[in-house]
Amino acid sequence: MSVPEFIAARRSIRAFDETAIDPELLDTCIEAACLAPAPHHSRPWRWVTITSDESKAALANGMGARWREDLLDDGISADRVDALVRASYDRLVASPALVLGCLTDDGLDHYPDARRQRAEYGMALLSLGAAVENLMLCATELGLASCWVAAPIFCPEAARDALALDPTWLPHALVCVGYPHSTYEPRVRPGIDLSALHAPR
Repeated sequence: MSVPEFIAARRSIRAFDETAIDPELLDTCIEAACLAPAPHHSRPWRWVTITSDESKAALANGMGARWREDLLDDGISADRVDALVRASYDRLVASPALVLGCLTDDGLDHYPDARRQRAEYGMALLSLGAAVENLMLCATELGLASCWVAAPIFCPEAARDALALDPTWLPHALVCVGYPHSTYEPRVRPGIDLSALHAPR
């Protein structure tokens, strides 16, 4: 396939079968993630592979507790909150593997003012996004399905503490990984209207 065709082959897939994933395949995906561009030739990210039922449940419960508080503060009914948190828990623990992407300040510059420090952190966050894309593209090449979950960026401390990670590791991205379920059928992607997304000058 050409590069554009290969990129288009990556899909966000949430339905997995129960087949366990060879740890070496997960390592290969993380190696691909670590080839992403990063500020100052740094590697401001750390990766956690989660395959045990205990650790998956701990992460899902830790993030779920924080989400529950936020939803209740938003005025969502308790019954609806219970359903949302339960669905999120079930989705995470059913994934054969979870890959958690964390940010650190390793290799980043430090500034005396908030404006430049915020920009420095923004560069690291953009780099993590590029790394996640690399990881998911590599998973696709290996015949694996994956789906990026945004939850940790809303509760990085809760996700970190649920897994007793190094205090300097702040989770920001979570990728569910597995083999696609036999019933999965990709939806037809709509065309891309560049006139709404692109502004040539």
